[in-house]
Amino acid sequence: MSRHIQITFDAHDPRALSSFWRDALGYVHPGPPGVDLPEGADPLAAWDDFLARIGVPEEQRNTRSAIEDPDGHGPRLFFQRVPEDKVVKNRVHLDVRTAPGLRGEERMAALEAECDRLVALGAKRIRRDEPEPPMSAGFIVMADPEGNEFCLD
Repeated sequence: MSRHIQITFDAHDPRALSSFWRDALGYVHPGPPGVDLPEGADPLAAWDDFLARIGVPEEQRNTRSAIEDPDGHGPRLFFQRVPEDKVVKNRVHLDVRTAPGLRGEERMAALEAECDRLVALGAKRIRRDEPEPPMSAGFIVMADPEGNEFCLD
């Protein structure tokens, strides 16, 4: 039997980092438990109201956040506040599948366009690795706003 997974990020600002990844991946912030959000409602504002209503002190309201694939296919991403800084390269990273099936210049152009979009959202470009057939179709290494490395593939 297979298992569902959740990918957890340590973060200084869970809300901001989850918002970056929401926009990067086309995910959504789920609403609070038992709260039916009207069409177009802001789930983060709903969480603020929910947490205040149940008595969570304001300084504890940005200790965690989560995003989900609206189609239910991708893993849930969870963000938890930690005090320490990131100090070394990730041993595990996400590959954002931007150009599956594309090859050569068409592939690299699609990766560059997505790189530009993510930089505008707060990511940092680290390097571009050119295609080296047959082992690599080329990719771009990036970092999210808190320095977590990921690849555009």
